[in-house]
Parts: sequence; C-alpha cells; structure tokens
Amino acid sequence: MSGWRGWAWALLGVAATTVLFARFAELRPGFAWLGAVALAPWLAAVDRTRSTRAALALGALLSVTFTAFVFGWFPGAIAAYSRAPLWLCWGVFLLIAPVLELQFLTASWVRGYARRKVGDSPRLAWVPPVLTALVYVGTEWFTPKLFAETLGHGLYASEALRQGADVAGAPGLTLGLLLVNECVVAVGQGLAARRGVRLVPVALAAVLGLVGFGYGHLRLGQVRAAVRSAPGLVVGAVQANITNIEKRAAEQGTYAVVRDILDTHYTMSDALLRSAPLDLLVWPETVYPTTFGTPKSEDGGALDEEIRAWVAERGVPLVFGTYDLDGEREFNAAMFLGPSATGELAQAAYRKTMLFPLTEWVPDAVDTPTLRAWLPWTGRWKRGPGPRLVDFRLNGGRMLKVAPLICYEALFPSYVAEEVRQGAELLLTLSNDSWFSGTPAPRLHLMHAAFRSIETRTAQVRVTNSGISAFIDPAGTWTSEMEDNQRAGVVMRVPTSERLNPLAGAWGDWLGPVALALAAVLGGWLRFRS
Repeated sequence: MSGWRGWAWALLGVAATTVLFARFAELRPGFAWLGAVALAPWLAAVDRTRSTRAALALGALLSVTFTAFVFGWFPGAIAAYSRAPLWLCWGVFLLIAPVLELQFLTASWVRGYARRKVGDSPRLAWVPPVLTALVYVGTEWFTPKLFAETLGHGLYASEALRQGADVAGAPGLTLGLLLVNECVVAVGQGLAARRGVRLVPVALAAVLGLVGFGYGHLRLGQVRAAVRSAPGLVVGAVQANITNIEKRAAEQGTYAVVRDILDTHYTMSDALLRSAPLDLLVWPETVYPTTFGTPKSEDGGALDEEIRAWVAERGVPLVFGTYDLDGEREFNAAMFLGPSATGELAQAAYRKTMLFPLTEWVPDAVDTPTLRAWLPWTGRWKRGPGPRLVDFRLNGGRMLKVAPLICYEALFPSYVAEEVRQGAELLLTLSNDSWFSGTPAPRLHLMHAAFRSIETRTAQVRVTNSGISAFIDPAGTWTSEMEDNQRAGVVMRVPTSERLNPLAGAWGDWLGPVALALAAVLGGWLRFRS
C-alpha cells in the first residue's frame, strides 16, 4: 500500500467494515448474515499493506471507529454518571480504544507478518488466514474488555446459529465467522486478479454455513425435547422503574427515598400475589440501597424488620438486591429470605464478585485519597468470594439450587459455568441498568445473559430495576419481557428441563487459551521453518 490511492482504498475498507459492524450489532434477524462479510473489507485492506507499521495503523484505526460507532452511547452515560465533561469522556474512551479492541491490532500485525513469511507459496496460502483467526480469538480472551463483546454475539439474531455457542461459547461463533470472512476475501482477491472464482474457499464457506445451521437445528430440537411443558417454578418479577436514587436521596433524604422504593415494591408484589400463586418473588439489584441485617441506624433496623415481617406475612420467599456488611467491608449483594428447616425465616447473602471498574470497585493497589479526590464518584464496594451456589428453601421444603448473578457478572462465561457445575437448576440475575436507559445497552446486556443460558443450557430469570427484565429459556429465547423504562410486574413460569451438559458449560471459556496455544505453535513453525 503506497501513495494516496493506496491509503484511500485502506480507509474505504476500514469505513466499510465499521458500517457493517454497526448494523450487525443491532441484533436484527435480517442483519445476521452481515457477520459473514463484515470484516472482509478491512482484511483485504490489511493485505494491501507493505509494512508492519501500516498494518498496525489499520488495526488501531478500526479499533477507534468500531468503538465510536458500536459503543457510541457509552461516553454520554459515563458523563451523566460522573458529571465529567462529555468531550473528556469521549476523548478518554477513544484513547483507550486500541486497548479495549486489541484484537484488531494483533490480528493485523500477525497477518502482515505471516503473508510476508509465506510469500506467494500456494501450499501455504492457508496460514495467514488461520493464524489471523486464532490470534483474533485468543487476543479477545485476555483483553480487558469493558463489555466482553465478540463478533459471534451478533449471531444471537439467528435462533439456529446461536445454538452453536454451547460448544465453545460466543468465541466459537466468532471463529466460524472469521473463517467465512476469510473465504470471502479469498474469493474477492481471486476475482480482482482475474483468476476466476476460487472453488476451495466457496466450498469451505458453504460447509461452515451448513455445519452451523445443521448443528443449530439439531441442538434446538434436543433442547426443546428436554424442556417439559408444565412449569416447575412460578416466579414473580418486579420492575418498578425507580431511577436516579442517589440524586433523589440528596434532595429528599435517604429514608424518604427508601420508603418510597419499598412501598412501591410491596404494592406491585401484592398485585402479583393476587394474580397467581408464586413459588418465589424477585426484586432487582440494589433495590434496598443500604445494608440489610447490619443496619447503620435505628431507621435502617426498623426497615430491615419490616421487610422480614412482610415476607413472613405473605408466605413467599424473596430475593432482592441490597448491600451486605462485613466489618468495614461492604458488598453489593443479593439477599435470600425464605423458610428454614424449622419453619422460621432464614436469610443468606450472595456477594457480587465481578465489579465494574471504577464505578463500583477500585483495586486496593491504586485506591488512594488522591484518586478519590480526583474521581469522587468511584465505587467503594469490595469483591465477593467468587462463583457461589445458593441452596434456597422454598415453601413446602423444596430446595432450589440457584446460581446468582448480579449485573456485570452475566458477561463472564467461565464465572457462570462454574456456578452451574456446582449443580445450579436456575440462573437468577439481578441487575440495575438504569444508568444506560434509553441506549442500546439494556438489550445488549440481555443478549449477553441469553448466551449464558445457551452455553450452560440452564433457564434464567432476569430482573432489572428499569429494564429489560425477562425469562430466558435454555435455547436463549427470552419471553415475559418487560421493556426498558417500563414499570411492570410479571409472572414467569419456569419449566423443568433435563440436564444436557454442553461442552461450554463443562469447560467454560476454553477456546481463547486453546486458540492462543495453536497460534503460538503455528507462528513458531512459520518462524523457524527452513
């Protein structure tokens, strides 16, 4: 790539891939096919480069444009939360884009390196595409991504194709899409060189597509056959759409705000209890925005007892988001209130482990008074002990094995898989997405949660503060949906299902390290071959 025409074609390739990515990320069924061609313009542009520096430049540029167009809603949300200038939030976000999307840089670098090593050898033409795909997937595994996104997530829009995630998670779908994109590039380059249509990449793309759809339809049938029609659990979910709690507390006082939150949830819950007999009632993350069980004031102690009395009087077990205190360490927690073996009210707490950087948690190594002075909005929660199963007793003595997840934790496949391996019958997600209301974030978060159900073939109840709450079945289909910025309560009927034991559920996020190992072997062979 040299001269202004070369760079013009390169920039056109970056722009085309960015636009295709942005449409693909909308998760519309009609756009699922875009994943098969989205990267092709950029890959073709990288192939035209003549130096490592030029290849890296195209990788860095795509990381910035991708971040800006796919996650352009994020700087505004952070500006609203932190009250920092919008231009500063945008500047920092784009500055760290090459780190957040490091796979574009590593893939472009290794692609350029491999193409120079193999030269024009037709026998080794497969090496650069395969090495590029392996490095891309491997890099995403260790990159500290804020949203844990990958190309394969866009295939959620295809009911059949997304079922393949139970083998290697969404990264497995990404690997398949990368290989199809490589086939598209190879066909395009053959036509551009007037060598005609290359049959091998056409056949490979066709095989990959047939395998994906074939496996998906087969697995979908097996999942549906394993799910019984009769509900095994009836859950009442409350989405009260009460937001801006901190701002309201500053204006009205904390007690008045907590009082309003509780009264609203009591009223909505009573309406659900009148509509159907419930096995379990669920309120969202941090719905009780103070410590439960270790009150900080007399008013707090009285409210704690009020919640216990309400649960005992209604006779329905309750799970709700609150804070849990251990000495001076405070945790974001899910509190379980239900009958004990002796019939008394018992409680158990699950403490959130995977905390969002800065807004919820600051590592002890950098948590200093200076940092707090510069960033007064940083969170003070501590990390919980890790994946934990909760054995929750329901009325009648039934023990329900619950895999609790709080908000951000739903983005981590291995974390969820570990809970399911402990014997979980249900994924129970409590979330508060109100900071991102009105953006694509609530639906993207729901999509991530759906992949956890596909990977583990475990039903999921997801309850949020302001949306999107839903029941997700083991095939990843969500129903009983309560939209963003909506106040509603819904009864979710959770069917029982036979355990299917998918590979992704057994091994977690295994493909990333395997891809890196294979890339190291292939790269080493390429480096030292005679």
